[in-house]
Amino acid sequence: MLSPTQPITAYIALGSNLGDRRAAIASAIDLLNRDEHTEVTKTSPLIETAPVGGPPGQGPFLNAACELHTTRPPRDLLDLLLHIEHQLGRERRQRWGPRTIDLDLLLYTDVIINEPGLHIPHPRMHERDFVLEPLATIAADVVHPVLNASIAKLRSTLTS
Repeated sequence: MLSPTQPITAYIALGSNLGDRRAAIASAIDLLNRDEHTEVTKTSPLIETAPVGGPPGQGPFLNAACELHTTRPPRDLLDLLLHIEHQLGRERRQRWGPRTIDLDLLLYTDVIINEPGLHIPHPRMHERDFVLEPLATIAADVVHPVLNASIAKLRSTLTS
């Protein structure tokens, strides 16, 4: 497994549709920055979106994306994201159900991983405008390593 000695760049998506959504996202970013192996280097503006999938009657989401520099290997970074979700009260009761915070590992440099519980790039990111819109504001020229298209191109294809 990749274990970088120099920081690499990774991208994550953040979302919340329960409680103080803005505070949950800010807290997640703060906790990422407190990790000695991870630094948030860019954060997109927040966007509000309707929920996609899941049970009816959910409130709207606030979504954002962050660029990270990290020396954590991919699985460790995912574990950190899951730990932060737990710290912020995330309960996994229902797939795509309402949540206080959702942190998804989207890209880890140009690495492609398909293992149980770890898929990089995120397998549905290119289908979701609520991921691509904020990601495009901080990483428009970054190329999806499987689809070989920039984030800006993927977003324009999705919204056209």
